Amino acid sequence: MQYNKVEISGVNTSKLKLLTEDEKTDLLKKARSGDKKARDELIEGNLRLVLSVIQKFMNRGAPPDDLFQVGVVGLIKAIDNFDLSLDVRFSTYAVPMISGELRRYLRDNNSIRVSRSTRDLAYRAMQVKESLSAGKDREPTAEEIAKALGVPKSEVVFALESISEPISIYEPVYSNSGDVLYMLDQLGDSSSDESWIDELMLREAIMMLSDREKNILYLRFYQGKTQVEVAQEIGISQAQVSRLEKSALTRIKSKV
Repeated sequence: MQYNKVEISGVNTSKLKLLTEDEKTDLLKKARSGDKKARDELIEGNLRLVLSVIQKFMNRGAPPDDLFQVGVVGLIKAIDNFDLSLDVRFSTYAVPMISGELRRYLRDNNSIRVSRSTRDLAYRAMQVKESLSAGKDREPTAEEIAKALGVPKSEVVFALESISEPISIYEPVYSNSGDVLYMLDQLGDSSSDESWIDELMLREAIMMLSDREKNILYLRFYQGKTQVEVAQEIGISQAQVSRLEKSALTRIKSKV
């Protein structure tokens, strides 16, 4: 599992280092005390994490170099704001920070412009919605608003959505007795940021294994080979394969 040589913002991604959690913690402590070299090393050691995050935003029309640079800004903010007293992995904290920075950049640089007629329809629909709500115990449906305006329902829906602001998944939607409920908590599908972060953590944990351990896991779980078959292929005993496999899985579980 090696990175091919890809240049992005002048950085050769194939030569990016990967820090262990202990190394990250040590560098964070040094950076907190004003060690600029440690801070720079911490940034460089997490650039692979930035690369992983920006993959999710590659289809938005922005140049990869710009996304990478914005992602690094998010990484730096994560480094400067991370609380070492929390029982949270730095990567788990940094991913939402990097993602948030990328979302703000894409939102602020959105090339899509809503036409004047669509905006006018949206504002008229909002006025009708407010007047219809006054005489009911519920909000009017899009169909009721469209009927009052004399326009197709689809146009009303499109107009209202075109002027709505995107909502962050970390937007608080409810608070009771100090317990805050975020928009993220309402998302239960497998594409949520929580499951995505777990996937990134898994990838990071696997990258920290030795080449032999990676090869054994690949043969065992991607190609479905038995431990005996793996042993014959790589030239070691079945007992060694079993020991290396168990050790690798244990280390992955401890990191995820």
